Amino acid sequence: MPPVSLPKQRYSAQLIRHRVGVYLLDLGSFALSGWLAFEMRFDGTVPVQYVHALKLALGIWILVKSAAFLVGKLGLGNWRYTSIYDASRVVLANTVGSILGGLALFALLGSWGMPRSVYILDWMLCCLVTLGTRLIVRLIYTHRRSSAMEGIQTNVLIYGAGWAGQALLREIRQNQSLLCNVVGFIDDDPLKTGVLLHGKPVLGAGEALAAMVQRHAIKKVLIAAPSASGPQMVRILKLALDAGVEYKTVPGLGDLIQGAELGKQIRSVAVEDLLGRRPIHLDQGSICDRIQGKVVMVTGAAGSIGSELCRQIARFGPLALVGFDAAETPLFHLAREMGRNFPDMEFHPEIGDVTRPDTLQRVMQLHQPSVLYHAAAYKHVPMMEKHVFAAVENNIFGTWQVARAAAKHGVEDFVMISTDKAVNPTSMMGATKRVAELLVHAFQKEYGTKFVSVRFGNVLGSNGSVVPIFKEQIAVGGPVTVTHPEMRRYFMTIPEAAQLVLQAFSIGKGGEVFVLDMGEPVKIVDLARNLILLSGLQPDREIKIQFTGVRPGEKLFEELNLQDEHLVPTSHSKIRSYVCNRGLDAMQIETVVHRLRKIIDAQDVTGLMLLLKELVPDYSPGSARLKNAMVAQADRAMLVAKAPAPTGQTEGVHSAVLASTALIN
Repeated sequence: MPPVSLPKQRYSAQLIRHRVGVYLLDLGSFALSGWLAFEMRFDGTVPVQYVHALKLALGIWILVKSAAFLVGKLGLGNWRYTSIYDASRVVLANTVGSILGGLALFALLGSWGMPRSVYILDWMLCCLVTLGTRLIVRLIYTHRRSSAMEGIQTNVLIYGAGWAGQALLREIRQNQSLLCNVVGFIDDDPLKTGVLLHGKPVLGAGEALAAMVQRHAIKKVLIAAPSASGPQMVRILKLALDAGVEYKTVPGLGDLIQGAELGKQIRSVAVEDLLGRRPIHLDQGSICDRIQGKVVMVTGAAGSIGSELCRQIARFGPLALVGFDAAETPLFHLAREMGRNFPDMEFHPEIGDVTRPDTLQRVMQLHQPSVLYHAAAYKHVPMMEKHVFAAVENNIFGTWQVARAAAKHGVEDFVMISTDKAVNPTSMMGATKRVAELLVHAFQKEYGTKFVSVRFGNVLGSNGSVVPIFKEQIAVGGPVTVTHPEMRRYFMTIPEAAQLVLQAFSIGKGGEVFVLDMGEPVKIVDLARNLILLSGLQPDREIKIQFTGVRPGEKLFEELNLQDEHLVPTSHSKIRSYVCNRGLDAMQIETVVHRLRKIIDAQDVTGLMLLLKELVPDYSPGSARLKNAMVAQADRAMLVAKAPAPTGQTEGVHSAVLASTALIN
């Protein structure tokens, strides 16, 4: 069709003209530098006896250097973007051409056929002329572009004069669509103040930001400090807010490697930046060996962690990926995402409940997974304090059913996602997850499947977590509600958590509980203030922070391991592990499950608390509601004890009352 073919023909003709022009300019440079070398050597008058050598040298140099430039593909580049890398290639091609040309001239003219200084002068002049023509083209293009963009560009400062800031400056200069005029750099290193980097000055440290904004009419600050810690990022944000200027950031090195252009990755500062967590380096090979070519199943696949696990697993080339979840709509969206981003991988969305053995049996028999990640769980602490039996059903029975099905169908590796709330638990959610850890460890003793658990803390941005809640409260003008001024939690990002889970799985030999390095705990009130800052508002002035009191089941501080859990390093610096030498066996599992089933059928809160306390001695329920329920049940037991009953039954009731009282106290 003419409308399509004509632009292609026009583009091809333009490309040919461009390359012919480049080739002719280089030929002229080779000839000019050779002629000038002779002229300079003989002060402008070449003796008659060297005229033949001059003609021969020009012919050989033009031929050999043209070949060197063609082999080095120096005619394919666009001179307007000439860089240090291009300059090094030009020098290398000139050097190769000069050496080969010199050898040819030695062979034809002999060692005294022409002065040796001509060879050196020719090489120096040729490098100068070929590089100079390219530089002149770039300067002309840059000047014309700057003139054309004058008046519509936004004055910006780059905060950070390191490699990231300089890379950003180069990208802005080459990318017209960014519409930015870089006035200079801001950097907190006093040794850099006054230094010129690529023609732009380092104007001062962060404290000078407000003055620089006023003096140069700055509209935006681009933060190029990927190695900045959390407190450093908070400080930069405060300086930008005080200066009344918009701010953006660029990603770290890992994101730059995966991304296309730096300019396209300029984004708003996120709460993850304020944590200052360093990028994770994975042992890709070991993960790939355990996943590639295998069928992998993820329970809770539609959740925050489960869906990110699916994304990370898909990168390692599984034969197929099975996403198992009871939530239809999120699973539907995940299936579409997998099909769009990983079209060559089979993704099987399966709707089902982890507490239903018949559904698990059908799915595993159909897909025969080799690796299973168990991420399905109820996780909201206050909610589970109100629905204690639902927590047991999903977190304990669900884990038991999935682990049984995995062992029965020959799953090679089983990974359960656990939580720091399982350590010295004070909540129903934490206690049930600790029992789930014990169940998984007990299965390791009896079956060929490798069972491991991975324990970590809060995940930023997960469904129903504190960050989305804070953002909603900020959006409506506050107040932002925090339970206690000293409440602290461990945080990591969703991708970071999923990646470390995969790494732990690749290390596991069976029976371990892996504990992820969560860094330092973060004060929730500090997190709230940082989110308010990110919204361009002032905490405690424009958005109030309100303390509401500790909720049922919550602790002020979370822990990552028990005192008797001696963690040992693994092959990955961010992961430690321990192997539990005590716990349940297969027979005890059956007994525990049977007792739990009877308790749930009877809706016996006191019995549930007692059994959980028996299984997890460190469990300390802190909910006033649960304590009141146990007191009420103890009172009912006392009334029953007053009625005539067999001796054994009366003693049992009195024992239950005493145990309940001890648990409450």
